Parts: sequence; C-alpha cells; structure tokens
Amino acid sequence: MTNDGNRKLRLAFIGGGNNSAVGYVHFAASQLDNKFDVVAGAFSRTLEENMSTAARWGINTNSVYNDWRQLVEAEKENIDAFVVLTPTPHHLEVIETLLKANVPIISEKALVIGPSEIEKITSIFDKEKHFLTVTYNYSGYAMVRELKHLIKKNTLGTIQKIHLEMPQEGFRRPPDIAGKPSMPQAWRLLDNEIPTICLDLGVHLHHLSAYLLEVEPLETIAQFNNHSQYPNLIDDAFMLLNYPNNIKGSMWMSKTAIGHRNGLKVRIYGDKGSASWVQLNPDELELNYNDGRREIIDRAGQCEYANQFRYNRMKPGHPTGFVEAFSNLYTDIHSELVQFLNSSKSESHYVFGLEHAKDGLNLFKAAQKSVELQRWVKLDELPSLE
Repeated sequence: MTNDGNRKLRLAFIGGGNNSAVGYVHFAASQLDNKFDVVAGAFSRTLEENMSTAARWGINTNSVYNDWRQLVEAEKENIDAFVVLTPTPHHLEVIETLLKANVPIISEKALVIGPSEIEKITSIFDKEKHFLTVTYNYSGYAMVRELKHLIKKNTLGTIQKIHLEMPQEGFRRPPDIAGKPSMPQAWRLLDNEIPTICLDLGVHLHHLSAYLLEVEPLETIAQFNNHSQYPNLIDDAFMLLNYPNNIKGSMWMSKTAIGHRNGLKVRIYGDKGSASWVQLNPDELELNYNDGRREIIDRAGQCEYANQFRYNRMKPGHPTGFVEAFSNLYTDIHSELVQFLNSSKSESHYVFGLEHAKDGLNLFKAAQKSVELQRWVKLDELPSLE
C-alpha cells in the first residue's frame, strides 16, 4: 500500500438510505472531490428502500445487505471505512461491533446519546489500532476556517466573548420537501440521558466553539424549555458559559424558532475587533475593528486562508454551500484515513474523534445538571453529581 493521497478509498454505509435525513448528504459529499467510492451498504431496514438506494447510487446489489451485522462480517476485509448513519440511539451497538472488528469508523454526530455510552466506547477504544471520527461539518466552511486563521494570528486581539446560536423552526413548521411536510423522526421526539436537541444541534455549537477557541468550557448555567406541541420534550435551550482565560460565551439552540430554517450564527469578540459569520451567507465574514473600520471579506477579498484552491471549486461570486463544506471535511478525513491505513500518525486540525465527542456530551450533561440544581455547574464536578 502506498502513501498516495489521491487513492480512492472504499466506504460502506450503515443506514443513510433514501428515507434518511443525512444519507444523501454524506454520499454526495464523499463523492465531490473524488476521494471515496461507496461500494456496499445496509442502507435501510426496509427492503424496498435498501434496494432503491443502491439503485440510485449505482451500487452492485451483491454488496447490499438487509442486516448491518451481515454487512460488517461479509465486507470488513474489503472496506476502508464504515460510515454510521443510523439514528443516534442506535450508534452504540453499531460502533461497539465495528471497534471489535477493528475497522475504521466515520460516524455521524452525535457519536452516542450521552456520557454513559461514551464510557462504554472508551473502555474498548484503542487509539493505536482504532480509527474513529465524527462528522462535525460546519467547520468545513471556508470562511469559518478563515475566521480561525484570523483568531490565531491575533487579528481580533485577546478573545473575550463568543456567542453561538442555531435556531430552527422544524417542530413548529416542518420543512416542505418535494411537496410534503418533513415531520420529525420519532427518535428526535424522545429525550434520553441528555436532551436530544443537544445531540442534534448543540454538539455543533460545542464543536464550533472548541474549534475556534481551542479550549473547552469550564462551567455552564442553562435553561431548558418546551415550546412545541410535543410534551415532555426539550425543544429550546439557552446556556451561558465560562471558558479559560476569562472568555465568556453563550449558546442558543431551538426547534421552535419560527422564521429560522437553520439560523446558525457565530459571533466572536476580542479587544481589537470582532467577527460575525452566518451560515445562510456562508461566503462572507464580517469584521469590525476598534478604530471604527468595518470589513466584509469573501474568497475574492483579502483572505489569507480561504483563498486556497481546495476551497474554490468555482470562482467567488458563486457561493459555496453545505454539501461543499461537508466535502471539505470528507477530504480531510480521507487524508487522515490514508495515513492511518499506512500506519502513519498525524494530528489534523479538522478531523475530530472520541475525545471531542466526549467533551461535547459532558458539556450538555453539565447543562442538564445546571437546570436540575438551578445553579452554575463546573465540568470537573460532574462525577460527584452522578
């Protein structure tokens, strides 16, 4: 096996069929830069959906399985990585099986439903022989990576505040897809060890804060709410956060914010300037400085990082989007996986795994404890609260 960064790798999907919320996004993103082939799968528990997905993606029916365990057993010697796309409450069973089979894993977020399941994975995970990454794709946007570059070169000065929000309206106004309302999947309407909205939206906000700041929160105080027609379900959450170096922050996530299809927004403030990025306008980064200057930069402007060829599949003025950000992540995963398969080690700035997932789930466990206790909860006091 050679260290060929252009060698296409072979993927098998567990879940992700036509009736999946994320399957086609993963398929399209994995194909965009010609880094992967999806060659096998157990896409759906429904035979008709399983076969129709394979037909749509041009996958040989001999490599399509109606049982994911049969897929793993039959294909583990032929596959470079298995992609886990089943609902999050099903992830633990699948990931444990894949780890025991010693095959590389690419998992949709959230990795599992809470810290107790993370501990089960940790007990069998061996970083020397296992490859496990989780797809937090929003840091794949070129201008988010530009923002990280600006923070690291001190353009904004000493960071003082970060505010992240991800309001959506799907529980109050389900999105209309192909003429039909896309109702919430059943598993999204049940809270487990931590609220499912934290698994669905919150882990992205945690990821972006950790990616940009390169530190984890120290403590949080939270408010959880139910504003939808679904009883006994957290569908709106607000958190205040304290980080190291006296950085303050907040996170807001909602499934009941009418008017927001996906209102992901990041604002970060330093003592020299501030920056704002909105996903619905992904190619622009707004900067403000303490001398009164205001700038909007894009890939055609004074970018120092996002001007790389890999982020410019088409010239500026033709906006990049969600699938392209996801594809950037898949390309990063390809680079890491090639090195792993060749017994080489590296540390990626873009590919995140077990420890990162654990940090995020612990944060939202602390938020839940904060709601119960009605006070700030430090992350390092969690074990004593269990």
